Amino acid sequence: MVLTACAPKKQASDKILKQPYTKSEFILGTICTLTIYNRGKKAALAKGFARIHRSDNEASTTKAKSELNRVNRYAGIRPVKVSADMWPMMEKALYYSQDSDAAFDMAIGAITNLWKIGLPGARVPAQSEIDQALPLVNYQDVVLNAQNRTVFLKKKGMRLDFGGIAKGYIADQVRTVFRQNGVKNAIINLGGNIIVMGHSPLGKTRPWTVGIQDPVKSRGKTLGSIPAVDQSIVTAGIYEQYLKKNGHTYIYLMNHKTGYPYDNNLAGVTIVSPNSVDGDALSNAAFNKGVKAGLAYINAKHDQKIQAIFVTKDKKIYLSNGLKHKFKLNQKTNYQLGDPSKLTATE
Repeated sequence: MVLTACAPKKQASDKILKQPYTKSEFILGTICTLTIYNRGKKAALAKGFARIHRSDNEASTTKAKSELNRVNRYAGIRPVKVSADMWPMMEKALYYSQDSDAAFDMAIGAITNLWKIGLPGARVPAQSEIDQALPLVNYQDVVLNAQNRTVFLKKKGMRLDFGGIAKGYIADQVRTVFRQNGVKNAIINLGGNIIVMGHSPLGKTRPWTVGIQDPVKSRGKTLGSIPAVDQSIVTAGIYEQYLKKNGHTYIYLMNHKTGYPYDNNLAGVTIVSPNSVDGDALSNAAFNKGVKAGLAYINAKHDQKIQAIFVTKDKKIYLSNGLKHKFKLNQKTNYQLGDPSKLTATE
C-alpha cells in the first residue's frame, strides 16, 4: 500500500484506447485521416485539421489567394514576402532542389500547370507549349532572402509547385501540434504521407507495423511491411494521380528535363525517414533518378536515418541498406526481392 501510494499517478494521456479518436476530411486533394490513441486528447484532432487547413491556404496552387500563387503571380516582377510559417517550406524546397541536382525541382510549376494531372482540365499539352515552359523550370532562378523573408522568381512565367513537398511539411506540422497538446501515440495519414507517433497501442515495446503500398494497386493494398516507431513513411507511385490519353497512362511525377511525366521501370518509391518533409521530396527525387542511382542517393543518407524501398514494374523490390533486415515481404504477392549488384546503369 505504501508503494502504491508513493507511485506516480498515471497521466490520462498515458492510457491507450482500444477504440481511438479518429477524423477524416477531404483536403489537400486527398482523404486525410488523423487518429489518436491517448485518452482525453480528442480535442487535438480539430487542432490538427486546423493546422492542415492553414497550410493548405498558404501552399496550394489551386487557391488563387494562396501565398504560393502570390509568389508565382509576381514572377519576374519583384520579390514577395512570405509568412514565417511558409518560410521553412521554401528553404526545404530549395535545399532538396540543390541536394538532388534538380531531380526534385521546386520550379517545376510551369510544366505541371500545363498538364494539370489530378486536377480538372488535365490534358496532354502540345510540344510547343512544353518547349516554351522548359526554360522556366530552373530552381537556380529562385532567389530566397532569409533576412527579408522574400522569394523572387527571376523570369516571368515561372511557377513554384510544392505538390512534391507540401504534404510532408504539413504532416510534420500536425505532429508538432499533437505533441504540444500531449498526444504521444497517433497516426497522421495525409493521403499516403504517413507518420506514426510513439509505439503501437499493442504495447510499449511494440512498434507499429506499417504496410508498404503496392504501387500498381489501389490504396491500401500492400506488398510488404516494416516496423516503425516515431517515423514517416511516404510513397510516390503510379497508382496515384494519372491521366489516360490515347492508350497511354501519364503519371503525376514530372521530368524536369523533358517536360513529360516519368516513363521508367519504376512503379513506386517509399521513403522511411524521421521527418515527412524529407520523405516527400526524396520520394520524388529518387523516382527521377531510377533504381540504381536512387539507391546510391538514399544509401548516402543512412546517417540521417533515411531509407527507401524501390518497386519496379517487373515486380522486383530493392531495399536501401538499412531496411534489408526489417522489410517483411507479403508472400501472397508475386513480388521478389531484387539484387542491387545486378542493376545496370540505366535502371
